[in-house]
Amino acid sequence: MKRLFDRDSIATLPLSDRVSKLELDRDAVDPLSWPISLSPEAVEDVASAAAEIRRSRARGAPVILAFGAHAIKNGLAQTLIRLMEGGHVTHFATNGAGIIHDWEFAFQGSTGEDVRRYVSEGQFGIWEETGAWLNLSLAVGAWRGLGYGEAVGTMVQDDGLQIPTDDELVAAIRAGAADGAGFLSLSRAAAAADLRALLRTSGLEPGFLRVDHPRKKACFAAAAVKNAVPFTCHPMFGHDIIYTHPLNRGAVIGRTAETDFLSFADSVSGLEGGVYLSVGSAVMSPMIFEKALSMARNKARQDGRRIEDFSIHVVDLAVSTWDWKARGEPPQDDPSYFLRYCKTFSRMGGTMTYTSADNRSWLVALLRSLEN
Repeated sequence: MKRLFDRDSIATLPLSDRVSKLELDRDAVDPLSWPISLSPEAVEDVASAAAEIRRSRARGAPVILAFGAHAIKNGLAQTLIRLMEGGHVTHFATNGAGIIHDWEFAFQGSTGEDVRRYVSEGQFGIWEETGAWLNLSLAVGAWRGLGYGEAVGTMVQDDGLQIPTDDELVAAIRAGAADGAGFLSLSRAAAAADLRALLRTSGLEPGFLRVDHPRKKACFAAAAVKNAVPFTCHPMFGHDIIYTHPLNRGAVIGRTAETDFLSFADSVSGLEGGVYLSVGSAVMSPMIFEKALSMARNKARQDGRRIEDFSIHVVDLAVSTWDWKARGEPPQDDPSYFLRYCKTFSRMGGTMTYTSADNRSWLVALLRSLEN
């Protein structure tokens, strides 16, 4: 039998003991006053994206924004919330780190840590509240049939979690084990078993578990739940600090992430005439998009439809001398070929534009253009 690391032996510390690098009060971006700094090419791209978004929304087509964790770390939650509340973007997606930073800002008004220091001390990411509350919110969310983003956003919006009774969980497990139980009953039974085991480990009692979030208004996930707008999370196992905590459960991550991926694919299936924005996501965004688009086209082909008329705007800091829009994919001896996200998106059809820009300036400029 393979030897496994004993995660139960981990000694966590209170999150308040951590020296955080980012402070919400200091680092949050005010979209009304942020000083925009963009190249002429980036200014042109913002104007083009804004015009395409207006056309897409006028025809009822979706606008999907996938962003990396730095959009949250850079203090862009209020900009993203305004893009959502204005109806300009219909689906948001991020990775696991994006959710963590968003939650930590809401919980304690600070996030980010000195990786070099805390790895050397054997303490990087091993913080009690982040690990306990996020893992527990996902387990409760999986039991309720929620996705990853919605599970965390619901905990923040409600300032806590409703812990089911043991009788409720046992009843769900028995229903799933009954002869003739369908897929939904079996899935709910499995989620109930996961949650029951986790609650036994944690010693938590049924009822409402209060978890205060003093900076709730700064939390994008909570705003998405409040406004009933899809906000999906697409994690990779082992990438995020919550995996270090003893309450982490792989099945829970899988259930909530699967729900979110299928929600994302559903939005992509309506992308004809729409816009896809990928901002600061070198891996997550292109990888989930290519699979979701292939699935969507598979179904569309069976229905006699096509998904070809859409635009993709990719924004990141890396400089590319290659004109992806005009010239397509570069040859393998050109360094630009190895901008993986550009290469992936250039193969997706539609119209792809790559812009080198700071995500704060680009997203704030986009919001201002859409609101004017």
